[in-house]
Amino acid sequence: MATFLYKLGRTAFRRRRLVALLWVALLAIAGVGAATAPAATSSSFSIPGTEAQRAFDLLEERFPGAGADGATARVVFKAPDGGKMTDAAPKAVVEETVAALTSGSDQIVSVTDPYTAQAVSRDGSTAYVSVAYKVNAMELTDETREALEQAGHAAQGKGLTVEVGGDALQTMPETGTGEIVGVVIAGIVLVITFGSLVAAGLPLLTAIIGVGIGVSAITALANVLDLGTTTSTLAMMIGLAVGIDYALFIVSRYRSELADGRSKEEAAGRATGTAGSAVVFAGLTVVIALVGLAVVNIPMLTKMGFAAAGTVVIAVLIALTLIPALLGFAADKVIGRKQRKGAEAPEKSGKPNAGTRWARFVIRRPLFVLLAGVLGLGAVAVPAASLEMGLPDDGVKPVSATERRAYDLLSEGFGPGFNGPLLVVVDGDKATADRTVATIKELDGIAAVTPATPNKAGDAAMITVIPKDRPSSAATETLVHDIRDATGDDVLVTGATAMNIDFSAKMNDALVPYLALVVGLAFVLLTVVFRSILVPLKAALGFLLSVVAALGAVVAVFQWGWLGSLFGVEQTGPIMSMMPIFMVGVVFGLAMDYEVFLVTRMREAYVHGERPGEAIVTGFRHSARVVTAAAVIMIAVFSGFIGMSDQMIKMIGFGLAVAVLFDAFVVRMAIVPAVLALLGHKAWWLPKWLDRALPNVDVEGEALAGHDTAAPAKPDLVKA
Repeated sequence: MATFLYKLGRTAFRRRRLVALLWVALLAIAGVGAATAPAATSSSFSIPGTEAQRAFDLLEERFPGAGADGATARVVFKAPDGGKMTDAAPKAVVEETVAALTSGSDQIVSVTDPYTAQAVSRDGSTAYVSVAYKVNAMELTDETREALEQAGHAAQGKGLTVEVGGDALQTMPETGTGEIVGVVIAGIVLVITFGSLVAAGLPLLTAIIGVGIGVSAITALANVLDLGTTTSTLAMMIGLAVGIDYALFIVSRYRSELADGRSKEEAAGRATGTAGSAVVFAGLTVVIALVGLAVVNIPMLTKMGFAAAGTVVIAVLIALTLIPALLGFAADKVIGRKQRKGAEAPEKSGKPNAGTRWARFVIRRPLFVLLAGVLGLGAVAVPAASLEMGLPDDGVKPVSATERRAYDLLSEGFGPGFNGPLLVVVDGDKATADRTVATIKELDGIAAVTPATPNKAGDAAMITVIPKDRPSSAATETLVHDIRDATGDDVLVTGATAMNIDFSAKMNDALVPYLALVVGLAFVLLTVVFRSILVPLKAALGFLLSVVAALGAVVAVFQWGWLGSLFGVEQTGPIMSMMPIFMVGVVFGLAMDYEVFLVTRMREAYVHGERPGEAIVTGFRHSARVVTAAAVIMIAVFSGFIGMSDQMIKMIGFGLAVAVLFDAFVVRMAIVPAVLALLGHKAWWLPKWLDRALPNVDVEGEALAGHDTAAPAKPDLVKA
């Protein structure tokens, strides 16, 4: 592989104008496709194999046109102090609002009158109007949303407190300046690392081009492939992080090869052949982790994984082709001004850098460093034992949002369960439906049960059940299971709350198989790369430690509220149910990046004859600074998404940033060298039969010795 990539790097360097033109053309084509493609309607959220999904399918079959999975809204009214919603004046306002909503859009299925639907609280202080739509939230037109908001505003100006809740107001998450700040921080780190604006600009430029192509392609195909609104956000998040990192490693190796006295073209070829090989395998681990999300069998998650994986593939291809081409344009400008004037490169000065000093410290006290790292991450992981999973609802939105205020008004007037009604679907006649109502009323944890509503054919019915507790509570989950246990197979429970419960259960069931698949495939891949059994095993165990610690931090902030105000968390709640499996997938791929980049340089030194301890020091001398910069950049990029208004994106950004912090600086920079120092030669042991069976991918670039066209300037200091 190293030889092939070496030739690819040299070709891209020589044909730099053609290569650059091709990538610019791809960016233009993707941009035009995104601009001319029809707007994406929505990503249909389905969970195959669950009772909640079967109930939705039955509703669509037996209640055609009812918009079973359509958007919903609730306009909540609260009378002024001392007044009641049954008084003449408030009642007139509500009736005007019902009329305005009914005529406000042709996407509406029904608008309920609170006075005929028993939607007035017992004390008369609160009432709500339920609005059902034919289509889901992301398919609602701007005119429909405006009609909903205007109806609420008109009523609010007549002496009532009026708030609007429900998913009908759901829109694309608002992006803030956080992402821009993350990129700016990445640029500052690159300038500090390279001491050259040109060298710092190359990774940023190529990452932006890669993300531009990836996100534009997703936008262009969103309508055709039914991609969700968060798909492009995830692709941008992952693509920026790995795009900058992959380019950073190749540019850094190119500068090192130039310092060894090689020509520019030769340096570009060798950088692509060595660091590029590491980029390929690091990218493969990320792709495996993202594509493996298909194991969960949830279409939305599968599409997110494939889209993000596509962006990673683009980042790898750009690092292997466009970076060498741009290095050809940059000439000597990738070298710092001081070095261009004849100053000695830092790695050639003979003075131990910070990475060297740290590696020597770890080698002297490996057991102490290992215990400190493991115990420290173990302490941070403790909150993960209290993990409560669910999907965020309006209760976790900021109090400034009308959806949150509507949620609170409903809880105060009717009880928290009114924010998460359960929809029970009966596949049977009226007698069966009536028996089901009677059975449900006998269960604990119920606030109200509506009479059965049959369909026109009389062979199915709908029943609404209001729990006593809030939608995300354990008591409501227990109630859902109790209803399912107490009724027969012809009774199905669905609704947003039941769907969330089934989604969480599916996530839990898929976690172990997914973990086994991803870690297993990556273990095989890393065994091929490092030609060792213990090094991949140590990499996998270290990853598990860092991801559990990151989950502990997520629980502490988003569930317990520790330092919540610092990260813009106004309301604590359950952790998003896809968070554990999502973090396992994404963080594993990213964690292996640092493992590959750091340990391949150690392996390179070891196969060239250095003792295990010396190889660790050599690996840190050449890679620690760049790995540190890469980790800081990735943390900065992910942290930028913490500033987004969407709770899900905020949680993902925080979780990934913390996971990279733990994995890069505690696991890879401390625990890994400590374990390697304790293992010594055994770390690189591989059974002879397995050594013969495994393909030799030559990540260390041994085959490039025959292609060397210039002797290194100081071979005693830097190994080729």
